[in-house]
Amino acid sequence: MGMPHGVGLLRLGEIDSTNEEARRRAEAGERGPLWILAQRQTAGRGRRGAVWQAQAGNLTATLLLAPPGNFAQLSFAVALAVADLAQHFAPQARIAVKWPNDVLADGSKLAGILLEAGPDWLAIGIGVNLAGHPGGTEFPATSLAALGVSPPAPDAALSVLAARFAHWYDRWMGNGFEDLRAAWLARAPQRGAPIRARLPHETRHGLFEGIDASGALLLRDASGVRAIAAGEVFF
Repeated sequence: MGMPHGVGLLRLGEIDSTNEEARRRAEAGERGPLWILAQRQTAGRGRRGAVWQAQAGNLTATLLLAPPGNFAQLSFAVALAVADLAQHFAPQARIAVKWPNDVLADGSKLAGILLEAGPDWLAIGIGVNLAGHPGGTEFPATSLAALGVSPPAPDAALSVLAARFAHWYDRWMGNGFEDLRAAWLARAPQRGAPIRARLPHETRHGLFEGIDASGALLLRDASGVRAIAAGEVFF
C-alpha cells in the first residue's frame, strides 16, 4: 500500500477512535503527516458529538499533521479527495459534496469528515461507507456496496484517498482557497436549490447560493443573502 512521499501510515486493529489516537500521539510528540487506519472503532464520533457508526469493511482513518494557517479550509480539500475516491470506485454514481463536510452518492450520505485541533496539531477524521451503512439516520446513508459496487478493502481505499488529498492539499497551498472553492462548487448542488440550515439557536430556510471566500455557506432568504459559518444543512 503506497503513501505519498514523506507521509507515514499506522495500521491498528480495534481502537476507540482514530481521532483520539491522533490526539494521544500528538501529545506524545508526533507531528505527522501520519495516516492512522483502524479496522474497528468502539467510540467513533462525528460532528457535534454525534456517534459515527462504522461497519466492518468500511474506511475509518485519521490524518494527523501540523496545522497550517486557515486549516478549516482543509475540510473542503478532504471532501474533494473523498469525492475523488468515491468516483474512482463508483464511476457511474452521482458524487456530490454537502456543506460543511459530507460527501453524497446518488443523494445519500457516503462519507463524513471531522476536523479536531490542538495547540500544535490537527486531526482530520474520515469515515467512508465502503461495505455497509447504518439505517434510520436523520440524513439517508449509503455505501459503495449499496451502489452495486464491489467495495475495495480499506487499505486500497486509503491509498487512493491519501494520493487525492495530497493533490488537493498541494493545490490549496499553491493556489489558495479560491482554487478549492471552485472545485468544490463544481460538485455541490446547483445554485438556487432549496435548503434548510439548522444553526445553534435557530433553523433557517432559503436557497443555496454557494460558499464565500472564507468557506461559509451562503443562504438566500427573504431578507437577502446570509453567510453561515457553522451549522447543519439539509437539501
